[in-house]
Amino acid sequence: AFADFRGAQTSYTADRREFIGRNGSLSNPAALAASAPLSGRVGAGLDPCAALQTTIKLGPGETAECVFLLGDAENSAAAQSLIERYRTADLDAVLQEVHAHWSDVLGAIAVKTPDRSMDIMLNGWLLYQALACRIWARSAFYQASGAYGFRDQLQDTMTFAAIQPQLTRAHILKAAARQFPEGDVQHWWLPHTEQGVRTRISDDRVWLAFATAHYARVSGDAGVLDEIVPFLSGPQLAPDQSEAFFKPDVSGQTASLYEHCASALDASLATGAHGAPLMGGGDWNDAMNRVGAGGKGESVWLGWLLYSTLQAFADIGKSRGDKSRATRWRTSADALQIALNREAWDGDWYCRGWYDDGAPLGSSASDECRIDSIAQSWAVLSGAGDPQLVRRAMAAVERDLIRSQEGLALLFTPAFDQSSREPGYIKGYPPGIRENGGQYTHAALWSVMAFAALGEGDKAAALFWMLNPVNHTRTRTDVYRYKVEPYAVAADVYAAPLHAGRGGWTWYTGSAGLMHRAGIESILGLRFEGASFTLDPCIPKSWPGFEIRLRLLSAIYVIKVENPVGVSRGIAHIVVDGAPLPGRPPHIPIRDDGALHSVDVTLG
Repeated sequence: AFADFRGAQTSYTADRREFIGRNGSLSNPAALAASAPLSGRVGAGLDPCAALQTTIKLGPGETAECVFLLGDAENSAAAQSLIERYRTADLDAVLQEVHAHWSDVLGAIAVKTPDRSMDIMLNGWLLYQALACRIWARSAFYQASGAYGFRDQLQDTMTFAAIQPQLTRAHILKAAARQFPEGDVQHWWLPHTEQGVRTRISDDRVWLAFATAHYARVSGDAGVLDEIVPFLSGPQLAPDQSEAFFKPDVSGQTASLYEHCASALDASLATGAHGAPLMGGGDWNDAMNRVGAGGKGESVWLGWLLYSTLQAFADIGKSRGDKSRATRWRTSADALQIALNREAWDGDWYCRGWYDDGAPLGSSASDECRIDSIAQSWAVLSGAGDPQLVRRAMAAVERDLIRSQEGLALLFTPAFDQSSREPGYIKGYPPGIRENGGQYTHAALWSVMAFAALGEGDKAAALFWMLNPVNHTRTRTDVYRYKVEPYAVAADVYAAPLHAGRGGWTWYTGSAGLMHRAGIESILGLRFEGASFTLDPCIPKSWPGFEIRLRLLSAIYVIKVENPVGVSRGIAHIVVDGAPLPGRPPHIPIRDDGALHSVDVTLG
């Protein structure tokens, strides 16, 4: 890290105690009253700061511009090179470049809806949080990691598949290179050392194929499946090991991305006594790491995710001539659908899974964690849940988990506290905090998407509004209750009585990218498929309409949606550049012609 006064500094210190002085304060630091220059002290062991001093003399009516540079680089030589570059650069031009970059990234999709708070977040803030914090920094105030999470950044980059496809493509290949030949992966890894942790967490393997299928469908880039990627090599976990932290070697073995995804799926097909996938050392909820630690526990949520991924990759395998795998994957998906609807249905919702001993998790028979939201949402999102049952399941989510008066959508309820069951380290959180019965925003956004998939536009938009951080800070009382930023999504919001409504872990959460997808894809209904896009909105009946402005390649599309009869879903007709367009949902071609195109949609 470095600081520079554009070469104007005459003295400096990296010792904050020297700058402030004994018994001093930032409002009256000793350095500003001292006649002697700063000492030039730098190094380890100090209370660190960067204080640079210079003298500026101004005559009557004169002004002076001060430029302070703060940055970081790989090494001292690179830092010096940056300093020399920006000491002489046209900084007005540099700032214009920065503005142009962010306009290109954040301005590709601009919306105008009756919900101003939705517009604020969709028009820049969510994408900025996902890109700057999750993908680039991988660090924030509450989480100073720097590591890549295998499932985490795969989910984040799915948000950019249409507007920054090269970013999504590059990360999918990066993630595939953290896979072992056995099909499992580094659950997280540090890019500067390549050290990471090999675990028994079950869903990582499925996310690689899920994200790849999404990217190929959205971008139209099927060629990514042929990219050659190496495997890692390292010791497998011993029977008594749940995880191991080490630096693996890069194997001499390579395979196409398709083979990486296929081997991960093949390694995920084992099921337990109820026909659901084995949970292993945790699924999407890492903190449930003891549910299946004995090798027999099962995850219903993972079953829905795996079903969706197997169906997508069966189509991909068939198109590539890999008929035996495609048949096996389709057969496994069909078996999962039958088993989950038969065994996991609990009477009013789907259970979350089963412990090693066969006891249910997330069941009406459970003392704690009676209903878990993600097992219900993904029954809808996967397309595998029984159409009648999934509506009852989401009604249970609305009744038991969404607390509108408190502005909370719980992950599950009741929290783990007194029962004899040991689901994992989730029980170490106080009841109502983080995963343990608080709001986990990522999961709540899947509920938004599930309501929209069912055509429940009023419920989807109302839940989106409730999760939107802008709406947690509308009054002074709200601000003191929420306590965190109104422009950054919080990973969790507390439900514990003494702290209900308090925001937890902000910035470093996959909820930002997912909130963007929930708003753009699920509520406003804009989805990309290769060289075209489709529109299938699911909005509140009270909305008179909305607008989207798209910048795609060299063309601009102005989409105006009108809702004259007050419906949530259903397109009566659509006109593109003055000509009616057939098909439901209609596929609108993306042209690279530099022109302005009009898309007029009437719901009904």
